[in-house]
Amino acid sequence: MSVSDLLENPKAGRVRAVAALAKKDVRADTGLFLLEGPQAVREALEYRPELLRELYVTPTAAARYGLDNAPVDTWFVTEQVLDTMADTVTPQGVVAVCQQFPTSVREVFPEPGAADLEARDASVAEGSLPGLVAILEQVRDPGNAGTVIRAADSAGADAVVLTGRSVDPYNPKVVRSTTGSLFHVPVSVGVSLVDAVSRAKALGYTVLAADVSGDDLPEVRADGMLDGPTVWVFGNEARGLTDEDLALVDRAVKVPIYGQAESMNLATAASVCLYESAFAQRAAASSSTGG
Repeated sequence: MSVSDLLENPKAGRVRAVAALAKKDVRADTGLFLLEGPQAVREALEYRPELLRELYVTPTAAARYGLDNAPVDTWFVTEQVLDTMADTVTPQGVVAVCQQFPTSVREVFPEPGAADLEARDASVAEGSLPGLVAILEQVRDPGNAGTVIRAADSAGADAVVLTGRSVDPYNPKVVRSTTGSLFHVPVSVGVSLVDAVSRAKALGYTVLAADVSGDDLPEVRADGMLDGPTVWVFGNEARGLTDEDLALVDRAVKVPIYGQAESMNLATAASVCLYESAFAQRAAASSSTGG
């Protein structure tokens, strides 16, 4: 597309349609979501290019980030148009429209006896590391949800499950907070906590809840509870998990605070828990193979 094709009118229907994806009901109706920034777009192009529907970029940003010939329908836009489309206050000159791609909870936790389960058992028998999954229950803050998805990706988790009472993972703030990890780790939505936990237990996962009422994380790791397939449940930022929620899990676990901090941010605590599981699983796998 040439510069003469520049999209200049911030009130154009196409511009308004892209900007409207900041609204949950519009995302639900269209099955699309907003992707902002060069890093997120590069991750989408590398890992899930088939999901990209449209790319909007200023001429300057296209040259700077090498998006002149991206394999997707592309429009050059003015800064004013991009400001109208973007959810951020200071966008970086790049906005894309993507197709949503939630993973079914049946893919995360296949029914016992299913072919997917047999394939998983075979991979474990071949020496693959045990599974690690994060469940977010009533996590409402977009920044926290996105950071947990990013931490799960970093820790090598197999999936993240957001219950129906959690924030929409395609919320623009969630998407930005994942910094591209949304395209790396499967994310399941809409399932209830009861259903997700029961499916996990049927597959032999140890289900742990991060909660201030629990046992210290180092103690739980010393007991060997992090060595095998593990599901972590993380609750609401303000209220945590209910007694009914905690009754579903095998053990409640807390991250000890050794300093003077009153509490720990949900995403930070989740990162610690997920990495402790990753460390324990790798140590157990190395020990079992004599490494």
